[in-house]
Amino acid sequence: MKTLISADNTWALFAILVVVAALAIWMEQKYKWAGKVTGCVIALIGAMILSNIRVIPTDAPAYDFVWSYVVPLAVPLLLFNANVKKIWKESGRVLVIYLISGIGTLVGGIVAFSLLHNQIADLHKIAAMMVGSYTGGSVNMVAMSDAFGASGDMVSSSVVADNLLMALYFFVLIAIPTIKFFLKKFKHPYIDEVEARKASGENENQAASYWKAKPVALIDIAEALAIAFAIVAISTAIADFFAGLIPTSNFGLSLLNGLLGNKYLIMPTLTMLLATIKPEFMGNIGGAQEIGTFLIHIFFAVIGVPASIYLIVTQAPLLLVFCAIIVGMNMIVSFVFGKIFKFNLEEICIASNANIGGPTTAAALAIAKGWQAMVVPALLVGTLGYVIGNYYGIFIGTFLGR
Repeated sequence: MKTLISADNTWALFAILVVVAALAIWMEQKYKWAGKVTGCVIALIGAMILSNIRVIPTDAPAYDFVWSYVVPLAVPLLLFNANVKKIWKESGRVLVIYLISGIGTLVGGIVAFSLLHNQIADLHKIAAMMVGSYTGGSVNMVAMSDAFGASGDMVSSSVVADNLLMALYFFVLIAIPTIKFFLKKFKHPYIDEVEARKASGENENQAASYWKAKPVALIDIAEALAIAFAIVAISTAIADFFAGLIPTSNFGLSLLNGLLGNKYLIMPTLTMLLATIKPEFMGNIGGAQEIGTFLIHIFFAVIGVPASIYLIVTQAPLLLVFCAIIVGMNMIVSFVFGKIFKFNLEEICIASNANIGGPTTAAALAIAKGWQAMVVPALLVGTLGYVIGNYYGIFIGTFLGR
């Protein structure tokens, strides 16, 4: 379909993506309602609107560049503080419910596949993508689509369904802490703390407060980008080496090839090892989280682009049902077992969000709600999803595909 800006007008499309991301961040920090919605969702919706009214195309080389280069670069930048020892020490409780929530995604993938595999072709590939995506965020979908050779149409339709469900569920998680049923059934100390601050007259925009200016030197930017580029380059080389070395003649070797031959597993693993071995150095590099978060906002704009309402309604309604089953099962398992093991409402919401949307949206939820003490746990446990989600996705795709 003809659009105002053509697919080959790369500079114009890059300008729009960056402006949408920047505008989303500005709105998040400027307006309270936008802070509650979060900049990630605003960027996604903004790009989705532009594509649906045919200002920008749904497919273009500029978007491929973001998937191929911007996203891999963002992953290590967001993991500079992912000290495994620190994750357990500071986020032990959230980590436990996060892992339980991830089991809900696995179960949901198997249930959804069992119900719909006769209606959707190559559903095991979509199951791998969605289980990977719903155990750490949309970044994992890229790796799974590459690992199982999903077609362009399949990826596009899956991204549409994924984005719609992720956005809808994000709104659900924003609403849950205000619903009396959940407030009555679960403890909610952080919500009580926010209410106490409001009662005392404090009424600050939470996103603006969290992302306030911090001292960042030129050497910080240089070190952050140098390390990130090096990690991506080394991870890609290692993954390519093992992908070519390990045969795929049986289930075990196929699984091993998919794990060691996947750069989206190697990148976070190397970064987390470095962050654990050299926590003082990695943790003190200013600007890494800010740069990585801005790049992720650009990524959210890109994943909003192919979210054609017309496409999902006319061509892939069953995919929406498939994704809804997985998300629904994740939610059920998270809240049922969260109640059984007496987790706080905030911990359950953050854990489920970290699975379905990844660390950035989980942190965004914590920031938007004013749960400042939950921001670091959200980022820390969510980053594990970049590793765990791909393991789960490869296992499900390989298991269900046989």
